[in-house]
Amino acid sequence: MRADRLVCVGEIASAHGVRGRLKLRCFTERPEDILAYGPLLDEEGRELLRARIVGRWKSGVIVEAEGLADRNAADLLRGRRLYVPRTRLPAIGERDCYYRVDLVGLRVLTRDGRPLGRVLAIHDFGAGEILEIGPDRRQSVLLRFTRETVPEVDLEGGRLVVDPPLGTPIPAGLVERARHVLEGGR
Repeated sequence: MRADRLVCVGEIASAHGVRGRLKLRCFTERPEDILAYGPLLDEEGRELLRARIVGRWKSGVIVEAEGLADRNAADLLRGRRLYVPRTRLPAIGERDCYYRVDLVGLRVLTRDGRPLGRVLAIHDFGAGEILEIGPDRRQSVLLRFTRETVPEVDLEGGRLVVDPPLGTPIPAGLVERARHVLEGGR
């Protein structure tokens, strides 16, 4: 498991009022947990925000941040994603529950051992999570992230086993390209 990675826990939706407060859109299970893991970082791991919660809104919380005194300063942060190191997040005790960051990069094999590449991304367009799998983005496959399609997740071994539904189009050459990439080629 790659514990040193950053996990996106929210984003700055907008300024709130004229005193430099911010509306945070929270991706944590409970919106108030966004500040439970220490200062919020930018995508490079630099501290971006130290704040305290002063209210709630439909998609998260309203915060007062250190160093932001007015709306203009707050507006400059709109759209910024907020991160914490993976090591600060609690362990997940439930079976079949994972942090997305722990799945991205895992090797992907079919039940019969054929390589399909790595987990490139996890998407959610509203109908459930979808894994983007392949040797690279030019040649990838989208699979629903269900127990039937992904019967085995081995975080310690760095791999998942997939059982694509019948009729799932696997691009020509994907297995050979994936084997080459997983063996260290480009």
